[in-house]
Amino acid sequence: MVSRGKKWEDFSTFDAFRPKTKMLNLLGEYDCKLDAKGRMMLPKGLKKQLEDSLHEGFVINRDLSTKSLVVYPMAVWQQEARLVNRLNKYKAKNREFIRRFNNGATELKLDAQGRLLIPSALLGSAEVDKEVKLLALNDRVELWSKKNYEQMLKEDVDMGNLAEDVMGDIEPDFD
Repeated sequence: MVSRGKKWEDFSTFDAFRPKTKMLNLLGEYDCKLDAKGRMMLPKGLKKQLEDSLHEGFVINRDLSTKSLVVYPMAVWQQEARLVNRLNKYKAKNREFIRRFNNGATELKLDAQGRLLIPSALLGSAEVDKEVKLLALNDRVELWSKKNYEQMLKEDVDMGNLAEDVMGDIEPDFD
């Protein structure tokens, strides 16, 4: 809200005038290989799903809780950045989060051959070597070393309880 004399004006209604990004619903699991320079071809199935976003590029960064990387279409990264930018930077925890959230974030563009060059520092932090697993997660893509991905899948998780905990209070939206 902005104060103008005695009148308060709510600018949240101006969100209606901001351009909305097309909602992504990326699906699939893809096996890929990195070349010696750390480049990876974007799989055709994923490329087709991302065709409206390819010209904007991507941002890649470390995942916050696993040994994987996250590839965000640029519009999704910008939404995340807007959310993070709303944090109060005078709070130490917020500054620490912002610092760590942005640490390593790198813009990616497809080269003329349709490859993404993954920064070596990020590959090292996610223990990625030549064999890569891509996991499409709605509006972003996780990039895993094949070994770490297989290890993650072997973790003992009670999906019934997890589903209840995570999804149990969400009301269906049939709009």
